[in-house]
Amino acid sequence: MKKIVIFTDLDGTLLDAESYSFDAARPALALIDRLNIPLVCASSKTRAEIEALRRQLGNPHPFIAENGGGVFIPPGYFSGVTHEAAPRTVTIGGYEALLLGLPYAEIRARFTELRSARHAAVRGFGDMSAGEVAALTGLNEAEATLAQQRDFEEPFVFDGEPDEAFLHAIESSNLNWTRGRVFHILGDHDKGRAVRLLLDRYRTAYGAVVSIGLGDAYNDLPLLAAVDHAVLVRRPDGGCDPSIDLPGLIRTELPGPAGWNAAILKLIAEETSP
Repeated sequence: MKKIVIFTDLDGTLLDAESYSFDAARPALALIDRLNIPLVCASSKTRAEIEALRRQLGNPHPFIAENGGGVFIPPGYFSGVTHEAAPRTVTIGGYEALLLGLPYAEIRARFTELRSARHAAVRGFGDMSAGEVAALTGLNEAEATLAQQRDFEEPFVFDGEPDEAFLHAIESSNLNWTRGRVFHILGDHDKGRAVRLLLDRYRTAYGAVVSIGLGDAYNDLPLLAAVDHAVLVRRPDGGCDPSIDLPGLIRTELPGPAGWNAAILKLIAEETSP
């Protein structure tokens, strides 16, 4: 039987969009744990944020931070597996870290330069206090502080409607932007590239692998395009992100972690049935 590997977005997908709870997903999480299925968190969240969540989940697996800016592999996780090293492989916090994104200091500096040049009404997390980030995101102040400990990206919001000229200026400066709960300015990385790097290692370790990916927003599109079974989780209002449409895409009936739970239970039953 092929080894199942699951890659999941967090906010609005495994975590409730408002409460950040994963309670509705507990049955599927228990099954994943019982079957020893790797669950890889792939989020716009920072390393510090994902580490805190992994402790709550009891999750020992690799994770992908800041929309694929960094892949963090626990020590010895792929012990004995030979592979090609990714660009900029270093040790950070005890992890083998595959660094795909530009350093935050560079991203932040270029963000402020573009803002000044365009006179854009836009603010990044680096301009905000922890209290302001908390008010914007619904996190508490301790969690917001973790969200400001950035390595690769600057999240930002517009004062009013999105400024298309500013977004075009980002693209013209050889940077990229994506959007989840808020906008992000970033280098040449995305969740899909990070997923493919980890899948190569899982295949080397286990042979045949079947991959499942779950997300709810535009920044999850590269992740969903990189897996065998792509699941688009409904929003709290019952709709799905209209910017995501892939062949064979599964759309959940329920929003957030409840939809995540149902989709995972169904896909695991299909993949493990005789």
